[in-house]
Amino acid sequence: MDTNIKTLGELKKSGYKPKSVKEEIRQNLITKLKEKDSAFPGIIGYEDTVIPDTERALLSRHNILFLGLRGQAKTRMARQMVDLLDEYIPVIEGSEVNDDPFMPLSRYARDLIAEKGDKTPISWLHRSQRYGEKLATPDVSVADLIGDIDPIKAANLKLSFADERVIHFGIIPRSNRGIFVINELPDLQARIQVSLFNILQEGDIQIRGFKIRMPLDILFVFTANPEDYTNRGSIVTPLKDRIESQIITHYPKNIENSLLITEQEADVHSDQLKKVQISDMVKRLIEQVAFEARNSEYVDKKSGVSARLTIAAYENAVSAGERRAIINKEKETQVRIGDLQGIIPAITGKIELVYEGEQEGPLQVAHNLLDKSIRTVFATYFPNPENYKKRKQASPAENPYRTVILWFDQGNQLQLLGDLTDKQYESRLMSVDGLRELVGEKFPKANGREALLLMEFVLHGLSAYSLISKKVLENETRFSDLLGTMMNFNLSSEDDVE
Repeated sequence: MDTNIKTLGELKKSGYKPKSVKEEIRQNLITKLKEKDSAFPGIIGYEDTVIPDTERALLSRHNILFLGLRGQAKTRMARQMVDLLDEYIPVIEGSEVNDDPFMPLSRYARDLIAEKGDKTPISWLHRSQRYGEKLATPDVSVADLIGDIDPIKAANLKLSFADERVIHFGIIPRSNRGIFVINELPDLQARIQVSLFNILQEGDIQIRGFKIRMPLDILFVFTANPEDYTNRGSIVTPLKDRIESQIITHYPKNIENSLLITEQEADVHSDQLKKVQISDMVKRLIEQVAFEARNSEYVDKKSGVSARLTIAAYENAVSAGERRAIINKEKETQVRIGDLQGIIPAITGKIELVYEGEQEGPLQVAHNLLDKSIRTVFATYFPNPENYKKRKQASPAENPYRTVILWFDQGNQLQLLGDLTDKQYESRLMSVDGLRELVGEKFPKANGREALLLMEFVLHGLSAYSLISKKVLENETRFSDLLGTMMNFNLSSEDDVE
């Protein structure tokens, strides 16, 4: 469309034909589907579930409710719908409600056309300006959403309150001919939700008893968390009935999709990318923490575990490696397993605990989740230690972990400080009998740095399977034999009793 058109007369001559918002979106979506172009780029894991449901709803010209736990890209999908709008549309210049020049709604636009006719000025609205969003909170009022009488406007224009021109329009009328999103819909008070009935069913608004009808042209998208139906509030049934499509969102169903999401969303500084390497194994450990949390008896499943947990954890892990490299004046390093203690703050702030979890404490729960993640991922890289628990004294051919465990059983300990230089890190790991040989046999192609990481992983893995002991202090991880640790603990307990 020619955006150089400046008057209503020129617009008529151009042959422009107005379309509703939902028709615009439908036609542009059809074009994208024909060209096999993604309507929702960057949305990973929804290719066979949420995206097809959303596309069907948009083709049906439905208003949509995205129902799902936090961190499931509900708002992001709504915002991307803006790209399905036409790039520009004509509006009556100066209109508060984006009046269509051919179908004006407001008194302002009708009066202007009556006065100027074909010389009525036209402006062009970019699709980026056709999006409105409101986070539902209990203090949101009908005036905020729909509008109210503005006494200051009445005084300035010297109009009575009976004049339609004294109305101050709310955010919904101002989003006319666009997309309007209400996030966390159940948080709206029931009486405010009731005010949306007419807008959804008849497409019009009523303000303070004014006898006006404004058939608004809006695609409504709502988001809600299933938890809200029982905790903070609920969506009133008649409103829910008027929202044509309810689409259930979900978390990534596998580690691969979860990895892609984190890689895409993590905000890692360019300096960190040059200095710090992070292996695929460590990335998988971080992702597995979220999967463990979603299945943990300590974590509230109704609240959910957002993808933001793994994104923040990934960023913290890289920063832990960077901090160590800066302290040790090393030009580059890699993220170690021990560095994952640095992701604990990213876990504790993003999980809601049930009563049992509160009794354990958020810090202990976070450590437990990290240990469970190590346990799960370890069995995908090395033989499952569970199979060798009863064969600790077997030969190394029968039990690949025998030599390592025996080294600790002989009273040896290994201390890995958080700020060890790469040389110190290597020296300490090499001191453990059988560790290098075990990794060399299972991963013969691993280079020096990769081999060291795998060696450390073996120690954490054996600890997770209770074959050796691990004690995490403030800036240190200490490995020792399990029996000796238990005996020391028992002796300490007896001393306390005496």
